[in-house]
Amino acid sequence: MLRRTTLAAAALLAAGALVLTACAGGTDPTASSTSGTADPDASVVIRLVAEPGNLDIRETAGAALDQILIDNVYQGLVSRTADQEVIPALASDYDVSADGLTYTFTLREGVTFHNGEQLTPEDVVWSLQQVKDTDTYRDSARLARVSTIAADGQTITVTLSEPDSTLLWNLTGRAGLVFKKDDTIDRKTAANGTGPYALTEWKQGDSITFARNDAYWGDQAQVAEVVFDYIPDTQAALNGALAGELDVLTGFDANLTSQIEAGGDFAVTLGKSTDKGTLAMNSAKAPLDDIRVRQAIRQAIDKNAIVEALAAGQTQYGPIPELDPGYADLESVAPFDPSAAEKLLAEAGAEDLTLTLTIPSFYGTTVSQILVSNLNDVGITLKVDAVEFSAWLQDVYINRDYDLSFVLHTEARDFENWANPEYYFTYDNAEVQQLFSDSLSATDEAVAAELLQKAAKIVSEDMAADWLYNGASVVAIASGVTGVPTVNTNERLNLTELVKSAG
Repeated sequence: MLRRTTLAAAALLAAGALVLTACAGGTDPTASSTSGTADPDASVVIRLVAEPGNLDIRETAGAALDQILIDNVYQGLVSRTADQEVIPALASDYDVSADGLTYTFTLREGVTFHNGEQLTPEDVVWSLQQVKDTDTYRDSARLARVSTIAADGQTITVTLSEPDSTLLWNLTGRAGLVFKKDDTIDRKTAANGTGPYALTEWKQGDSITFARNDAYWGDQAQVAEVVFDYIPDTQAALNGALAGELDVLTGFDANLTSQIEAGGDFAVTLGKSTDKGTLAMNSAKAPLDDIRVRQAIRQAIDKNAIVEALAAGQTQYGPIPELDPGYADLESVAPFDPSAAEKLLAEAGAEDLTLTLTIPSFYGTTVSQILVSNLNDVGITLKVDAVEFSAWLQDVYINRDYDLSFVLHTEARDFENWANPEYYFTYDNAEVQQLFSDSLSATDEAVAAELLQKAAKIVSEDMAADWLYNGASVVAIASGVTGVPTVNTNERLNLTELVKSAG
């Protein structure tokens, strides 16, 4: 579960003139909703799959940080709902000029950080400027078109050198998070935000605990405590749920639905997501530098079999999932056809290939077993190297030392990765880069989406990678627990509406 250059995500919102006024906090209309009397002293235990290596969301890759910290602990001027609507957060309202070059935000008054210090306009300017000026900060490049960031009283003005259709969206993520200026905490192990929950404990290798922030500027959280239990193994998570040790299970295996629902204490929901099961192919090294080999690999893989085995999600044949702007059905570019794959390999003189698939170990074996079988059918021997995520980050993401790699890219609107030749995908196409740049400059949402669609088709036609499936958010929720997000839960888990019934 990755973030773009952090392994992950963003693009596109129209930059026409608009004014939005907010309610507090970012309600998620897709959250689970059943009746019950809230227990304000309740503790809710949530199973998550991937634990972060550290808590510094400015510099550390991996969506495991976004999933729990954004909205809950850290906030920006704006946020977004699970259905991709941008809404005010630390800003009470905002305005975008007609030319798309000036963004004006009104900062809320009376907001405090978890350490009790006041949020000031200087904190906002400093936070954004730090991101823009520090290349090692994740999403720094997302503010590349920002010229100036200034405060006048409670008004924050962001001026651009040229229009950026993604700016508002980018500010809902890491690029827009607001920190206390010159805070001295060690963000690798601690957190000091403005959100409805405060970090109270991290038992590395086990769990992270949040407590309700009683001084929160918006509607207070309706549970006293949230405990994130990191349980990579789904069977172990199922056992924990059946033993009454868990209230919510994200990243659940849909094949186990009947088992967890059997006693009537849990219900499984399938929500949409922007999860992209991505098979990266290192085109910087032979034999994957030959487009015929890459196409053969794509046409050898039975996507429907993968979706059926996962019992959730849908097929995907290009870099943009259905929920994102620029989506198109690209199945015709490389349809499942083992015979065609064998011919392509023969033409490339690449029969009897042996390749290695590097995959984080927490993904299990379902996908890799299908890939081994499918590729074996066309004469490719696939060796599977299941590694710790830290090893994957070092070897694949940083060093780009791999043949094939599988990772579930969870982030919404992350097409920019295909326009970045330095990204671990190793894909470099000047036309795609120009189309993406043009989409950023578009001030009309439809035009921006059309440009992305064109670029995505080129990426697919270049056989830059394969997209094995568009995953579903599979969440098991205990009876008496409501307000649990059910869309894009691998990317963001806004717990503003979380409720646990008394008794």
